[in-house]
Amino acid sequence: MKQHNIFTIALLALLAYASTQHTTSAQCGIQNTAFQSGERLEYQLYFNWQFVWLKAGTAQMQISQNTYMGNEGFKCHLITRGNQRTDKYFMMRDTLECYVKDDCTPLYFRKGALEGSRYTVDEVWYNYPGDGTVALNQRYHDRNGTIHDKSYSTNICTFDMLSMLLRARSFDASKFTKGQIIKFPLCDGDDVSQALLIYRGKKNFKMDDSKVKYRCLVFSFIEKDGSKDKEIVTFYVTDDLNHTPVRIDLNLNFGTAKAFLTKAENLRNPQTSIIQ
Repeated sequence: MKQHNIFTIALLALLAYASTQHTTSAQCGIQNTAFQSGERLEYQLYFNWQFVWLKAGTAQMQISQNTYMGNEGFKCHLITRGNQRTDKYFMMRDTLECYVKDDCTPLYFRKGALEGSRYTVDEVWYNYPGDGTVALNQRYHDRNGTIHDKSYSTNICTFDMLSMLLRARSFDASKFTKGQIIKFPLCDGDDVSQALLIYRGKKNFKMDDSKVKYRCLVFSFIEKDGSKDKEIVTFYVTDDLNHTPVRIDLNLNFGTAKAFLTKAENLRNPQTSIIQ
């Protein structure tokens, strides 16, 4: 799996919900109970530089009703942008989008990423032949402009980071136990890989700027570093029907980063995780 920026890494943690509930046939839909057309989430990104926390950029995610290849459903659009201060050290300009059916079955995924001096594009097209399998057509434009195409077929429902994010938000995490280890598959433009998460339990979290306190579910995203496990992300998602990510702590090779929710508009469900 290729490197991801500080916000798209964090999206991987939301896959925890889906890992114990993915199906073994190409009937990959689920009832959407978490989001609606018009939802918009905004985040402020921070980076720790020589013991000082600096604003590193912003991220915005928006969901809209849309049609893809004759299929009614939703489009999810995510943009991350570094600011002028952090651009001096690391350029970050990512645009991600996906199309899913009304039941969150994935149809198409694209990520265009300018990270440092690298610009790459990932694309995935999903096909459902009707024989209980899902067929992926994957395309990767590398930093030199070379296009790499490949195909992959499986009888296990497979998702990219955005379509799984949408699907995961409708899962019920009440049956998770603290310390539970979770494995799951993930695809991008040139790979299908396995990852690992740990459910850390519930924790209350107060936002520094707004003083709003949330009741959250907490997960850690783990990657292999040789023979050792390396904790990459600690992830806080609201313990309500919206399952909105409100805080993300990241341990990266070049430092520590955080992302905090600053605005949430047109949520589908009441924010019952807010503690007065």
